[in-house]
Amino acid sequence: MRLVNRPLRLAACASAVLLTAAVGCAPQDESPGGPRAAGQGKQSCAHGKLTTVATGKLTVGTDKPAYAPWFVDDDPANGKGFEAAVAYAVAQRLGFGKGAVEWQTVPFNNAFAPGAKKFDFDINQISISAERKHAVAFSSGYYDVRQAVIALKGSRAAHARSLADLKDAKLGAQVGSTSLDVVNDIIRPTRLAAPFQKNDLAKTALKNGQVDALVTDLPTAFYITSAEVKDAEVVGQFAATGPAKEQFGLVLDKESPLTGCVTAAVDALRKDGTLGALEKKWLTDAVDAPVLK
Repeated sequence: MRLVNRPLRLAACASAVLLTAAVGCAPQDESPGGPRAAGQGKQSCAHGKLTTVATGKLTVGTDKPAYAPWFVDDDPANGKGFEAAVAYAVAQRLGFGKGAVEWQTVPFNNAFAPGAKKFDFDINQISISAERKHAVAFSSGYYDVRQAVIALKGSRAAHARSLADLKDAKLGAQVGSTSLDVVNDIIRPTRLAAPFQKNDLAKTALKNGQVDALVTDLPTAFYITSAEVKDAEVVGQFAATGPAKEQFGLVLDKESPLTGCVTAAVDALRKDGTLGALEKKWLTDAVDAPVLK
């Protein structure tokens, strides 16, 4: 239910002001210790050399409630669910065991709002976008996203087979999300879209008939219809548009010296197949829905 993602290239990295010393980071290979972030001063990616919010700990932010299939039982610390598992995999790559990871509640919109952050990175289905990069830094993408529509079974919206079929529908999506961008920029309904602060509110509105359909990311759409609003169904998904995929990325402080190291960790997890394996384990149902054109 988050936004249309734009992949972030692992190139230049932001510099961070730590007391009076400027620290930069652009990852590069270094043996035997692995990748190293280099800039005006060098931020080593080796365990024990990373500058984190809490010494010896990795602080990870996400929203509450933490929804399935991204998290299980609203408990990120159990490591279950796609994003919980990704967070711990990244932490391990950075040299932090499970006991060294501390979770912090961060509302969705606050994660990418301007200002200093109290987390090392946030993971919360947040799409990488050029606009957001003005306020925060992103890792490279850890998940390629498709947006989808869900509606109550038997409703007019449930029979939509094209974007045109949704033009007159009352549509809802989470505020600040790429899902809402899809409603306004791709579907362009004749009726004003309904923005919701939380998906729980959006689901209630769908049940009560206050909206005809909701737009959210595909895995969440499958979970909502299979476990939470069983009278609803996935109507269809949207084709990827433009030259770049929509991707979820880990969010970091704009000046974080960790950006290069976190990006290197995500890239390594994609390259060695870990991200693919975790996606298959936790998001296996989100694979098949008709494309709305």
